[in-house]
Amino acid sequence: MKKALVHEWFVDYAGSERCIESFLNIWNDFDIFSLVAYPDKEIRKKVLKNKEVKTSFIQKLPFAEKKFRNYLPLFPLAIEQFDLSGYDVVLSSSHAVAKGALTGQNQLHICYCHTPIRYAWDLYHEYLKSAGLDKGIKGVIAKRILHKIRIWDVISSGRVDHYIANSKYIAGRIKKIYNRDADVIYPPVDTHLYPLETNKEEFYFTASRFVPYKKVEMIVEAFAGMPDKKLLVAGDGPNRKLVESKAAKNIELLGYLPAEKLNHYMRKAKAFVFAAEEDFGITVVEALSCGTPVIALNKGGTGETVIDGFNGVHFYEQTPNAIAAAVKRFETIKEPDYVKIHDFAEQFSRQIFEEKIKTYVEEKYNLFRNK
Repeated sequence: MKKALVHEWFVDYAGSERCIESFLNIWNDFDIFSLVAYPDKEIRKKVLKNKEVKTSFIQKLPFAEKKFRNYLPLFPLAIEQFDLSGYDVVLSSSHAVAKGALTGQNQLHICYCHTPIRYAWDLYHEYLKSAGLDKGIKGVIAKRILHKIRIWDVISSGRVDHYIANSKYIAGRIKKIYNRDADVIYPPVDTHLYPLETNKEEFYFTASRFVPYKKVEMIVEAFAGMPDKKLLVAGDGPNRKLVESKAAKNIELLGYLPAEKLNHYMRKAKAFVFAAEEDFGITVVEALSCGTPVIALNKGGTGETVIDGFNGVHFYEQTPNAIAAAVKRFETIKEPDYVKIHDFAEQFSRQIFEEKIKTYVEEKYNLFRNK
């Protein structure tokens, strides 16, 4: 089967790029299409396997390398300009518009959906406020653009033959927004890079970008009210001053950490604390792979990967009080079984992801070809 792989952009190494990496591990004969591609040497080699990417007209627009997101109104048009008519199978990796690529009835289109467009749907109001676009003329224009994006997003959802969601949570969002069923295959986690550590130390750990939805400042505020408990915080971002303003003497802000140091703290922590409502939450599973329990919000993907009383503790509201209560409850339960926590995380390994994706695509293609 002749195959095309469609992705939104190649600019950094995040969760969706981990999936692209695996797709190209499984099949090395994909032709790759993307709105824009500005990969560094590591992404070009590790993710793309040095394959060329066919980009859209947005790649050539002024300031696109730094400001391509400003061309959001053109994304639907750009993704539809790719001529995919010569391919038997189109696999789209979509968190925005990739699923809207045009295909014919004799082509199989499978979409691995990381999420429907968050800033047009459930993060719509938060996005407008954080960008200062909830008022004024610019706000009116932004709201009009996102309204149009939502209409296109729903219309183009019918172009996909089969949806794969990266969690049950995202499968639910696909059903609500697109009224389509989705099969769940959890994304790849490099569990082999996060080995089991049973010798834990007396500190809690969190690591994240300092952006509003991650709620790092709430974790910090919760621990500021528990001066007998030590918290180490890794990360940086636009909310840094807010996070710093909540810190106390028992909290150490480590800033951005290289992978080796991040790995060390993840392994040695008494527990990893996570307050975001994530689509899946790869960092959480990396912690579990180390045998480190996780104290997490019981919403989104972490509601599926963290099992209360087994590999961590849930809290149910994004508030400092709820986080503090969960930490205190965590300390009342018996010592976790670090080996079982590690073994549980292995079901999310990259190897298992690749086996499931390969089987899924080949089975769907054989059914499609023989119908």
